[in-house]
Amino acid sequence: MTAARAYSSAAVRGHPTVGGALTIAHAAAEQAWNHRQLAAPVRAPRVRVWTYPKPGVVFGCAQAGLHAEAARAARTDCALVQRRAGGGAVLVGPWMLSSSIVLPPDHRLLAGGTVSSYRWLGALHAGLMRDFGIPAHALSPAELARRASEPTLGWACFGGLSPWEVIADDRKLVGLAQLRRRDGVLLTTGTLLHRPDWALLCRALDRPGTDIDRLDAVTTSCAELLGTRIHVETLADSLHQMLTDVLGAVDDEDEWDST
Repeated sequence: MTAARAYSSAAVRGHPTVGGALTIAHAAAEQAWNHRQLAAPVRAPRVRVWTYPKPGVVFGCAQAGLHAEAARAARTDCALVQRRAGGGAVLVGPWMLSSSIVLPPDHRLLAGGTVSSYRWLGALHAGLMRDFGIPAHALSPAELARRASEPTLGWACFGGLSPWEVIADDRKLVGLAQLRRRDGVLLTTGTLLHRPDWALLCRALDRPGTDIDRLDAVTTSCAELLGTRIHVETLADSLHQMLTDVLGAVDDEDEWDST
């Protein structure tokens, strides 16, 4: 049984639990950790890999109004959380493996600007997917420009594509986001392990039922591509190892006291 299913009672109560490279936490705890990393100058890279015991909807920084409306309407008991990074709403849950990478503002991997900062991260995730037998690649800006867009799904992170996000079978598999501050930069990723509950997301945001099928059509998952569920702890360990290999010295000192 994987960690994504064998949740400890602490994780269910909302207290993050760590097993190997994988942290099991609710969406609010993940966002609190991300926020705390940029509250002071970042001196060394820091990495955390996540999955979730329960579903949650994480709204982008420009979706404050959408977040407030969804909270007032209370169309679901799913947790509704605001993040400081951009992009559309993300449906997190046991179907997603995420990562947070915190870098000093002068880190070599941030050279070249916002879009360039994604290139190495997208390539790393695409390589990880190929290591597990999934024929994935990171979407270059030139390739993205040749693709038809679906603007009506722009409210959902996985409803659209950005440069260097990862696709397989011509559908989105890994999403990327970032938050830049004077004291540091946060890069985040989300990989679909198996099919998300798109109906839950559409219900929470009062989207039409047709969006469920449309989201399903533009996304894919590790399980769909492999024909079987992927072992989340193994994938998390591999992702963490690849990130630390690329980043070099990583600061592993961190406490959960303030989450």
